[in-house]
Amino acid sequence: MTIHTLPRRSLFRIGAVAGILAIAGSFASPVFAQDKPVQLFKIVSVKDDITIGLNADELKAHGGDAGGIARMLKYKGTLSVWQYATRKAANGDLEQAPLRKIGVLAHDSLRVEPYSSPLKVLPHE
Repeated sequence: MTIHTLPRRSLFRIGAVAGILAIAGSFASPVFAQDKPVQLFKIVSVKDDITIGLNADELKAHGGDAGGIARMLKYKGTLSVWQYATRKAANGDLEQAPLRKIGVLAHDSLRVEPYSSPLKVLPHE
């Protein structure tokens, strides 16, 4: 009975590639984006940045991704969205919660980026 062994480096490479493919596959699937009731984005300007949240219906109406939101903002000139901020829940855990409804004005130096939070994200009205 012979046992074939692989060098440790080969096992590490195989495991690393498998892990990367598993992670990349989970982010690329459309199910990943649909699992969350609210998807967060950063609106970045020269002066500051804010975090906004869109539910599935709003996201669909605004183009489905950060690029679609930017195009819609440029086309319409303004967007009305929910600003999100970090707060403490009653049990002491941190969470992302809607702060206020705001209007975002189009500007050439604005950038829209997807934002993922390790915290629980609460839905807005």
